[in-house]
Amino acid sequence: MRIIDGRAHAAAINGAVAGEVDRLRGHGIVPRLAVVVPTDDEATAWYVRNIGRAAAKIGVDCAVEIMVGADVGAITKRLAELSDDPEVHGVICQTPLPAGLSLAAAAAFIDPAKDVDGANPTSLGRLAAGLDAYAPATAAAVLEVLRREQVPLRGARTVVIGRSIVVGKPLALLLIGADATVTVCHSRTVDLPAIAAEADILVAAVGQPALVTADYIKPGAIVVDVGTNPTAAGGLVGDVDPAGAAKAAALTPVPGGVGPVTTAMLLRATVSATARRSSLA
Repeated sequence: MRIIDGRAHAAAINGAVAGEVDRLRGHGIVPRLAVVVPTDDEATAWYVRNIGRAAAKIGVDCAVEIMVGADVGAITKRLAELSDDPEVHGVICQTPLPAGLSLAAAAAFIDPAKDVDGANPTSLGRLAAGLDAYAPATAAAVLEVLRREQVPLRGARTVVIGRSIVVGKPLALLLIGADATVTVCHSRTVDLPAIAAEADILVAAVGQPALVTADYIKPGAIVVDVGTNPTAAGGLVGDVDPAGAAKAAALTPVPGGVGPVTTAMLLRATVSATARRSSLA
């Protein structure tokens, strides 16, 4: 089994994006990403720290706003304010959110032109219609990894475990757009291991540590692990049991697989939004 090096792919993406940042800075424009964090979730904190570090390396200004304990009205008001701020080019809102506020409802306050993580329902609708839109960064990262690994997508039997609007649903749309044959599974799927084991490409995106074991995996399959589950020791584990994935042709590890590419895709979208807003695209 080959371990896919997500960090190397992220470095390549970031290198290209850094060149675009330099071009924009040459025009006096500094790309700025605003990150609203209304949660103290450990996995979210890990992700936000990674965004900040990666942004600093390529010259993107990343402004993190911690709003733990804020009510629904305060969060949505701040998202709307950031969307209206001409100095801000990208806006994202981290989950989990307070009771009574869904990600779709919160992201509806983000201007689609600044919705660099594809969370606004308008963005998802445009994605479904095949129109220009920013896709959720994690879904975009999975497709980017497969393309950079030169995994054939046309006609490939692909199973996505997970139906969230953050990964599962948008990823299915992206894969269909790439001519893959896609099955989306979830907690109500009957005989999940048998369906998963039919996949040439298997994507696990459910947030359950080691859910995917050997009986889920077809020999020679490409396995993409999107899970980021915090451990008691302060580390992260994926949704795939690495030992069980031994019969796969390739596996994205956790950490070091899809995660770094997700951050890189988010920053790439932010810089793209900056260029478009500045008429320098």
